[in-house]
Amino acid sequence: MAKLDEQLIELETMSKVDLADRWAKLTGLPVPKVSEGMLRLALGYELQAKALGRLSRKATQRLDQVAGARTETRDIRPGMRLAREFGGTVHLVTIGDDGAICWDEREWRSLSEVARAITGTRWSGPAFFGLREKRKVAA
Repeated sequence: MAKLDEQLIELETMSKVDLADRWAKLTGLPVPKVSEGMLRLALGYELQAKALGRLSRKATQRLDQVAGARTETRDIRPGMRLAREFGGTVHLVTIGDDGAICWDEREWRSLSEVARAITGTRWSGPAFFGLREKRKVAA
């Protein structure tokens, strides 16, 4: 960790040419056409990702959603009960203490599988159960 801290501190004093060289060596990718400050931040992220691991797929998707201001999906939590009326029947899904998704006296791998079983068509489970909403635009 000390080595990572030293590398991050070193970025603060590097010129844009040195930053570009460090980027090329670290990532093997072309240097992005961004400001010196942004390149410094990107390099900092890459150094941390290399040392500590990248963001999870879920975290990356969440950041993409927020950045794109498209939709926001609320996470399921243990103890939740989700209800949805479809075809004249109310379907109740419970989320167990261990995060298990239970519907129709069975455990399912995802809400999308449950939605597909209910409707017979492909659905986003979070959208079907009302957990995905369009983001409101700031006025």
